Amino acid sequence: MYWQVFHYTPLYRAAIQNTMNLLIIEDDADVAKTIERTLRGGQFEITIASNGVEGLQKVRRLKPDIIILDIIMPKMDGLEVCRAIRSDPMLSEIPILFLTAKAKDEDRIAGLLAGGDDYLVKPFNIDELVLRIQAILRRVYRPGKSTGKQTEKSQLMIKNRKGLNKSRTDYDHQEQIAIGKYTLYLSSYQILTPDKGIIRLTPVQYDLLYHLMTHAGEIFSPARLLDEVWDYPADAGSPDLVRVHIKNLRERIEVDPKKPVFIRTVAGFGYKIGRAHV
Repeated sequence: MYWQVFHYTPLYRAAIQNTMNLLIIEDDADVAKTIERTLRGGQFEITIASNGVEGLQKVRRLKPDIIILDIIMPKMDGLEVCRAIRSDPMLSEIPILFLTAKAKDEDRIAGLLAGGDDYLVKPFNIDELVLRIQAILRRVYRPGKSTGKQTEKSQLMIKNRKGLNKSRTDYDHQEQIAIGKYTLYLSSYQILTPDKGIIRLTPVQYDLLYHLMTHAGEIFSPARLLDEVWDYPADAGSPDLVRVHIKNLRERIEVDPKKPVFIRTVAGFGYKIGRAHV
């Protein structure tokens, strides 16, 4: 069996007030049906695809709010599906949670490098899956973000767990945040870079960069970023999640990703955005 606990849990109901479209791309029918039964009583409309080709077709047709994606599947594996989604401007903002039996560190890294927002390994605890879905949706659909899905879903608020996170509307009077030669546009997922022009970020890349830029000069450990950006409790999520997303951001926006000057590493502590011009 691929799950450790199976019982209905309403954890997500407090955060999600509107119907969300969730697509499960999973070739194991038992796993897919277990997730469907768990979420069915809440605010989700659920669609299941049993292989990668079918899944990608349904992504293009339905444009779901979130995708749960296996990796080992017939016809097209989950990494290929993820890359195809991220390369399509009409689909690239959809959050993707990998759910797979591939548990090695290199597998996690490959999934995140392909564009996954998060990565959960089978066997899994169904409550942890729901918690991660809930956290992703709170992060992605919130006021002040233009995601192409500006409906009532956008009224979802980021959870103010530590008193550190403001509503994104605190910056609504601004259209952009500029630090040195970088400008982050708050009405979209775009950033102006010194040598690559305007780049469109994935939702999780935007959230991570937004948090660092609005706290320029402040050092964030991976654990703190998991808490404040991903909204995960201390026992959920892995520091690798942060490290890989930082690596991806550097590859996309730094002049020389191997010698980053904008997103800086503070050895033994974490990451920061320098206040000095870059």
